[in-house]
Amino acid sequence: MNSVRRLLAASVISVQNSCFIYPACQKCFSRLVLDSRRFNCLKCGCTGEAKDARYRYRLSLKIADTNDLFDITVFGSCLDPFFGVTAENLQRCIQDLNQLSGETNIDASPEVLVQAVENCFIGKRFLFGV
Repeated sequence: MNSVRRLLAASVISVQNSCFIYPACQKCFSRLVLDSRRFNCLKCGCTGEAKDARYRYRLSLKIADTNDLFDITVFGSCLDPFFGVTAENLQRCIQDLNQLSGETNIDASPEVLVQAVENCFIGKRFLFGV
């Protein structure tokens, strides 16, 4: 595996999904499996109460430089400045909005949030560390 890192200047073409946060294991950052009361990490075996699950940003983008298209995923707190809050605080806001609107999928991002993310990123040029 090549461990050389470089910077890639590219423009965002599209946002690949509408789920921008996920429950993350605090040991290995893998996605947690949540049920109504407990969480479980299938990678490292970490378990706990669902109410104690921590959330992390995950933004999947299609980007283009002058020659190529790439699918890239940006993780973690580097996205805090773009969203204006931590992933955990955004999760609380999403849950509150979904509860008020009667949305049954507690992880669904409200359409207004999806549009805001698209407006913030699509057509903009960023430096990506790859």
